Amino acid sequence: MDSRAQIKDFSYCLTSDLDLLVRIKISSLEGCPPQRDFAEVLNDPHLRCRATSRSSELPDLYVTCQLFSDNKSITLPIRTAYHSFHTHWTWNEWIVIPLKYRDLPLGAQLALTVWEAYAPRKAVPLGGTTFRLFGKNNTVKQGKHKLFIWPWKEADGQVMTSTPSKVDTASDMDRLEKLMRRYERGDMTRVDWLDRLAFREIERINKMEGTHTKHLFLYVDLPQFDFPLVFNEKEYRLAAPPPPPVESNLQIVADPEAARDNPVENKHRKLARSHRNGPLDRDLKPNAKIRDELNKILRYPPTQNLTSEEKDLLWKFRFYLTRDKKALTKFLKCVVWTDNVEVKQAVDLLHVWVDIDVEDALELLGPTFENLSVRGYAVMQLQKADDEDLQLFLLQLVQALKFEGIGDKNVLQNSPLADFLIDRAIKNPILGNYFHWYLMVECEDKQWGKMFAKVAFQFMKIMVEVPEGVHRRDILKRQAELVKTLSELSKAARSKDPRPKKVELLRHFVADPKKGLLSFPPLPLPLDAQVQVTGLIPEKANIFKSALFPLKLAFSCLDGSEYTIIFKTGDDLRQDQLVVQIITLMDKLLRKENLDLKLTPYRVLATGSDHGMVQFIPSYPLATILAEHSSLLAYLREHNSADGTKPTSIPAVVMDTYIRSTSGYCVITYLLGIGDRHLDNVLLTTAGHLFHIDFGFILGRDPKPFPPPMKLSREMVEAMGGASSQAYQKFKSYCFIAFNSLRKNANLILNLFSLMVNANVPDIAIEPDKAVLKVQERFRLDLSDEEAIQYFQGLINESIGAVFPQVMEKIHQVAQLLRS
Repeated sequence: MDSRAQIKDFSYCLTSDLDLLVRIKISSLEGCPPQRDFAEVLNDPHLRCRATSRSSELPDLYVTCQLFSDNKSITLPIRTAYHSFHTHWTWNEWIVIPLKYRDLPLGAQLALTVWEAYAPRKAVPLGGTTFRLFGKNNTVKQGKHKLFIWPWKEADGQVMTSTPSKVDTASDMDRLEKLMRRYERGDMTRVDWLDRLAFREIERINKMEGTHTKHLFLYVDLPQFDFPLVFNEKEYRLAAPPPPPVESNLQIVADPEAARDNPVENKHRKLARSHRNGPLDRDLKPNAKIRDELNKILRYPPTQNLTSEEKDLLWKFRFYLTRDKKALTKFLKCVVWTDNVEVKQAVDLLHVWVDIDVEDALELLGPTFENLSVRGYAVMQLQKADDEDLQLFLLQLVQALKFEGIGDKNVLQNSPLADFLIDRAIKNPILGNYFHWYLMVECEDKQWGKMFAKVAFQFMKIMVEVPEGVHRRDILKRQAELVKTLSELSKAARSKDPRPKKVELLRHFVADPKKGLLSFPPLPLPLDAQVQVTGLIPEKANIFKSALFPLKLAFSCLDGSEYTIIFKTGDDLRQDQLVVQIITLMDKLLRKENLDLKLTPYRVLATGSDHGMVQFIPSYPLATILAEHSSLLAYLREHNSADGTKPTSIPAVVMDTYIRSTSGYCVITYLLGIGDRHLDNVLLTTAGHLFHIDFGFILGRDPKPFPPPMKLSREMVEAMGGASSQAYQKFKSYCFIAFNSLRKNANLILNLFSLMVNANVPDIAIEPDKAVLKVQERFRLDLSDEEAIQYFQGLINESIGAVFPQVMEKIHQVAQLLRS
């Protein structure tokens, strides 16, 4: 290790220089397990059943390991895998702690608890122990260790722990184990024939003590290092203050030629990038320093502009970079697309470059790249995506048609993206449904409407030529008629009649067989084309109290179920549609990391520039819950009783769902800068799913002054048991993991937003050139994972401690009462 220091003949290594994850090996459990009282066994049916069982197998045990420091947990518990024990409790399993040695605090200690399977889906602590990672002279402990297990106690991990790993009672085996650790470290002279005799005697003593002891011991192994690891905190040097400005009478004169191209630099670039240098550049390989510079460039976000030196470096090592899929987008940015020689060389390299990811293909379809060969290559890479993934990006791909250079001719020419989307939409009716409606909305645009109408015409023209194509065209026509009827009904609901009168007229209209809404042939719902609806249910039609009086409509489905939607007019749902699409994508990205945060990405479809559909999720706003119940906990208790009686506690699965969903939406609403958050647009289901609605303000915009980073009210924290509860610690852990997981996928999300800059989304249209940068700023890509956790911890504290949002919440409640 290059971090070693030499003091005479003593070598050591500093923990601040060790970039390795902490590991511990759970070896075995030795000794006599604690016995339960006879009366306790008789009174407990599970224990009584186990006592009468004739099975000779040992009870199922597992070990959990959690890292603590300063009386606080700094990691989630990690458990051993399942093992079936017959004669001995042996795991021999390495557990990796998600923390590196360089980040270990001096007070770090492991809380190890042995759990016994007590009943189905329930375990009780057989015993626990708290083990300090640092020993004498602040060095990290290494090698084998024998830890005392405190019976029927869960390890607490506290500084003044009640479950220490060492006790005062010392035996012959304890003395021998210390000598064994010295022997393994190489501190004792080795004599093979004598060592073999000593080992046999040690095994005899260990076996004898194991049969006579009344205690339980857990044997663990820590990694061995060549040198002692001494604790050391990383030092941060403060930058020197800038020198004071010097007063001068000099006048700054603008150079009119500063923005012009330098002919000398242009000549140098052409000579350096000519075809003659191709054979020389083909075999070039960067040294270690240049390789670090290239890796730094490749880590840039999509919005980063490259300097002329960086562009020249990428061009010089272009052949070397063809093996890196992340390098292509950066390389294409260094090409001068007005130079035919460079363009030919760049296009030729596309055919030998390693296949890129979908997220990079999306970047190549943005406004930065106009070359048809590049866009065609991006479309070729998109063909790897299945229909499910393609549907996630379809909204942006339709917007990318604006950059295809589609002319004013009657037929589409030289648009690989349009051909690709039409082909996939025809092959998959579900995908074709959303493609059709995305096009219909864009056809209303004054600037791009004709172009999108041309694509829609081509889509219909090719569709009718395939089998069942005419039937599919008729379905889309019937969907349009349904949307038109619902739009007229929604506009009529904004009359001056009292709301009960409006509801009565709405239900009468739906119930009239002549209107065609009560019953019709099965029709794929535009909002969710996988659902076949057959009519509206009159008695369940309703009108909300909102200012725009949206309709609540329940459809009867072909399979006998119901599907409830909200239909709005007078409101542009494209912004809500974008936000929900990003939430759906983030949910999938987190699930790929095995993190299910129980999100509720309900469906939203803009069917026009001022009307659309929203999926209705049975739930209640937090404001309503708090008004009708004493707390969120009381609401969850009331709706989660199995036998109709009030339960004393909330089922663990419901509380887990609440914690996960709250953490997920805290992270996502922060990243997207969603504003105007109050207790009326945060909803909670009876199963514990918390989710947000009404995304009228995004990218940091908010109608209220001094908004908090995220909506995390005192009532939401109290539902977890308060800021000192274990559930709240879980909530924060989920936030940290989700934040870092999504930061890894920041480029994909940034590329999706860059394709939406001309999409007439209200909060993007305000400052389209800054929209992507606003999102990028919230990802804090300049921070390491550990620094990001500290940063998000500060955001949580700021959100909970914010006073002004509480005042605005009261004002909002008064305004709602006056409106009603």
